[in-house]
Amino acid sequence: MGSPSERLIDGDRRPVAVPTLPQALGSARAGETPIALRHDCPQRTRKVPAFVWALPPVALLGLVFLYPLALVVQQSVQPDTGGTSLQPYSDVFASESFREALGTTVWLAVGATVGCLVLGFALALVIAFVPFPGGKAVAKFIDVFLSFPSFLITLALLFIYGTKGMANGMWTGATGAGGDGPFQFLTTPWGVLLAEITYFTPFVMRPLLAAFSAIDTAQLEVASSLGARPLRVVRQVILPEALPALAAGGSLVLVMCLNEFGIVLFTGAKDVTTLPMLVYSKAMLESDYPAACVVAVVNIAISVGLYGLYRVVSRRAGA
Repeated sequence: MGSPSERLIDGDRRPVAVPTLPQALGSARAGETPIALRHDCPQRTRKVPAFVWALPPVALLGLVFLYPLALVVQQSVQPDTGGTSLQPYSDVFASESFREALGTTVWLAVGATVGCLVLGFALALVIAFVPFPGGKAVAKFIDVFLSFPSFLITLALLFIYGTKGMANGMWTGATGAGGDGPFQFLTTPWGVLLAEITYFTPFVMRPLLAAFSAIDTAQLEVASSLGARPLRVVRQVILPEALPALAAGGSLVLVMCLNEFGIVLFTGAKDVTTLPMLVYSKAMLESDYPAACVVAVVNIAISVGLYGLYRVVSRRAGA
């Protein structure tokens, strides 16, 4: 075994003499550097605290996003008369235009969310469980569709159902009737609703397709072999597995519809005023910046609250 002062290091079977404390102190008395303090001995490196690495992105986020947001909140409590006051909030909340815009925003967002859930669930069922040529290509196209800007879908609907669109042109050409044709709904709230459902349905289908891919097909085969009809299989086997994905996709669509501006603007629906449109009208057309900031703060508060709900649902759904 050797003396206690001999050690084995790093798999090397040769004994290495380790100096005793008197030897180390003796070398220090002779004016030499103690062996325990020489540079060839390993030293521990100091670790940088984790919060130091977080400072640059937090500073960039504060400069790019939080600072402009703080300016909006500050402007919302500074009326044109000067000073700091909550009078702009009182004036905006008491106005009829704000209440109408809030109601229109809520019912359009809720209606579009319900429409997206129903249509997205039906289309995802067909793509996932009904084999047809090009099914995989359609599923991949949904991912590409998510990158399209909302005004592009609105322009496509205008080409089809607009006042001078293809549908009205075919009608007047076939009947010989004068005027612009019968399809004039695109500039109404129902046209905005149709455009939002058309654009946001893939945002529901994407998590649904991911959920359907995780369903064991053996469960469907067993249910069918026991005599369950397709609707019952969907209701009792597929729907319970799809509920978390439906909740996550619906929450996301609801948040996005509340803040949608391009669809309402490009449809040309003059009688449809949502909260984002009211912000634009107050700031750009009326130059009432405190009122515009108040509406923006309200819109942000609603969106952040719903986004928090979306994150909770997504976490539970595993999306």
